[in-house]
Amino acid sequence: MSAAKLSTSGRLPLPARHRAFFLVLLALATTIPALGLVFTAGGKAEAHGTPIKPGSRTFLCWQDGLTDTGEIKPVNPACAAAAQESGTTPFYNWFSVLRSDGAGRTRGFVPDGELCSGGNTNFTGFNLPRDDWPLTHLTAGATVDFSYNAWAAHPGWFYVYITKDGFDPTQPLTWNDMEEQPFLSVDHPPLNGSPGTVEANYSWTGALPEGKDGRHIIYMVWQRSDSQETFYSCSDVVFDGGNGEVTGIKDPGNPPTEPPPGDCSATRRTTGSWSGGYQSEVTVTNTGDVPMLGWMVDWTLPDGQAIDSLWSGTMTVQGQEVMVHNAGWNGALDPGESTTFGYVASGSGGDPATSLPCRVG
Repeated sequence: MSAAKLSTSGRLPLPARHRAFFLVLLALATTIPALGLVFTAGGKAEAHGTPIKPGSRTFLCWQDGLTDTGEIKPVNPACAAAAQESGTTPFYNWFSVLRSDGAGRTRGFVPDGELCSGGNTNFTGFNLPRDDWPLTHLTAGATVDFSYNAWAAHPGWFYVYITKDGFDPTQPLTWNDMEEQPFLSVDHPPLNGSPGTVEANYSWTGALPEGKDGRHIIYMVWQRSDSQETFYSCSDVVFDGGNGEVTGIKDPGNPPTEPPPGDCSATRRTTGSWSGGYQSEVTVTNTGDVPMLGWMVDWTLPDGQAIDSLWSGTMTVQGQEVMVHNAGWNGALDPGESTTFGYVASGSGGDPATSLPCRVG
């Protein structure tokens, strides 16, 4: 079995700003990452994704299972068990382990035994207590580069935790297994690349905890600063003197470099208009050949307009730029299925757009 290597660095971690306490990993397009720890580096963080250095369970199992035809056929036993538990849809949606109502919460919010899924029932298969998940090999105390895939654009903080000494991977992961404080906090790190691709990422450098030995889980929480949406992930690691090599997947030296085959479209129509405003309905359709668990529609409002209310979705607005993410109940769409959201806008002139950009996520 081949192993992908994570690069180490002599750079010291930057001091974390504000309340960020999570490790963000830098996306690597050509190698399967091992971990690197990175702190806050200023700039604007924008992403909807998962750690790829060290790789999360969902990311490495997607790499393990993805075939040339686009089908998911896991080789790794733990990944295969996750597929049997939750189906293959979560593999295609490896970047969507999130809670729309998370608000950065951890203990007392995410139940024991469900940390790796963040309590998101679509990803329960990735909570399975096993010692054969894909594994990143590390050295305690080493300074390394970290990478976190940026599938969509959202500013926020990253907090990175690790399990206590004596952690047993064959037992359900509980909050009592985790160190109480994150060993790394990252505040709005910069974005590299174009969101919506495997290559897009946040990256930074930092030091791993001293004195760790054997099997552990690095647990990351990514809290958006523009909404309550929060992402959760487990990265299985072993402190054995490694430099970021990854074992346990079919070919860690040659990971897929293309985004999942999922796709969606969004069409807009005006359902009512009046002097100084109008109402619109947007239809989102899964135009790909695999199920999806979520979608994002973003567009630019005409100058002088503003959205006064929106339903059946969650909205982020920056000036005239609007991003709408699915609500908790209408994100899962099988191929060919559609859903709608609506909004009321104020301002004159209406909106002539009939097609809006749509992304799976």
